[in-house]
Order: sequence, then C-alpha cells, then structure tokens
Amino acid sequence: MSTATKALMDDVRQTLLPGRGGKYGVLPILLVGMTVVTGLVDSFSYLALGHVFVANMTGNVVFLAFALVGAGGFSVAVSLVAMGAFIVGALGGGAFRSHLGPRLTRQVAVAAAVELVLLATAAVLSATAGGSLQGFVRYGLVAVLAAALGLQNATARGLAVPDLTTTVLTLTITGLAADARAIGGSGSRAGRRLISVGAMLGGAVLGGVLVVHGQVTSTLVVAAILMAVIAGATRLVPASITP
Repeated sequence: MSTATKALMDDVRQTLLPGRGGKYGVLPILLVGMTVVTGLVDSFSYLALGHVFVANMTGNVVFLAFALVGAGGFSVAVSLVAMGAFIVGALGGGAFRSHLGPRLTRQVAVAAAVELVLLATAAVLSATAGGSLQGFVRYGLVAVLAAALGLQNATARGLAVPDLTTTVLTLTITGLAADARAIGGSGSRAGRRLISVGAMLGGAVLGGVLVVHGQVTSTLVVAAILMAVIAGATRLVPASITP
C-alpha cells in the first residue's frame, strides 16, 4: 500500500471510527449523517417541489436570476421563500450558539432536536397533501425544510469541523483537487472530503430513487428517522472541543 493510500485510509478511519482521544469525538460521524440528510431533502425539494433547493442557496440565487429573466420552470416567489426561510433558520442556529455558549453537547442536541421537529412537520404536511404538492403546501414545505437546513448549516458553521459543512461541497471538492498529492499538495483530509461528497451523493441518490418511484413522502420520513438517530447520539459528543 502506497503512502498516499495509507494516509487516505487513515483519514477515513479517523473520521468514521474516532478514538477516545480524537479532537472532535463522534461529532464528525453526526455531521456526515447530517450531510446525508441534506442530500435527501434537496433531492425532494428539487424533484418534488420544482426548481428550488432548500439547502443549496447558491443554486437558489441562480434560480432567482433565471426567474427574473422569465426562464420557464423557475419562480421568483419560491426562490425568495427558500432563501428567506433559510436565513430565519440560520438566525435560529446563531441564537442557539450565542445562548448556549461553549456547551457543545447542548448546542448540537438542541439544534438536532429542532431540526427533527421541522423535518417531521414537513413529512406530515407532505403525507396530508397526498400527491398534490402545489400552492400553499409547496410554499409551506419549502419554508419548513429551508429553515431546518439553515439551522443545520449555522450549527455546522459554528462547530467548524474542517470539510464537514453538511450543506456546501464547493470548497470541499476544491480542496480535494488543490491539495492533491499528485500535484505536490499535502493531500490532507482527502478521506474526510471524499466521505462528505459521498454522503451527499448517497443521500441524493436515495432521495431521488424514492421520489422517482412515487415514494415522495418517504424521502422526508427517512430524513427524519436519520435525524432522530443523530439527535439521540448527540449525548456522546464531548462537552467541549479539545485543542
């Protein structure tokens, strides 16, 4: 096994199977789980609710521009609702961080619990509406899910675990290329970056399969179940991050 491969495998192991002395404990595993949730809900929003993301705000800014110039299939109102609700969720995440301070376990637990409630609410709303995800139901689902992902994004940002933002992969993929050993880079955290990309991809593939095969609400149910597991596991997160 080459040195580069060994370093990659060690990085993967340290992310998914952290030892007791690990700087972040089980936190990276929970963030990987949240990344899977992101893939699930963004696949639901794009495929079932039209051209809108609830986690990827870069995409929504572009979609808003398309709608403003009259491109078909895009909505100014839906894009604005998604962006506004995401901001509200991010404000909530920032408020939790400010009030809970350095108590990392409580910070993650509260954010995960609130996100779980929002995902469950969205699942109930989708199930109640049946196959008609239009009008107020569509706006409601976009708002609830975008708020949930705004909260998640703000929480992940505050935790600042490198390359585990849970919603944005642009810099993660950039790091994979720019730091590659093949071009003389350090190759640092390549394993964690690949895990992050794989988690998003896996969540989106699963969500896409469910939506395409008519199990639309099941996508949100799976996301809520995964978030429930994450919320329950937050008790294992260390009270504070050690240097």
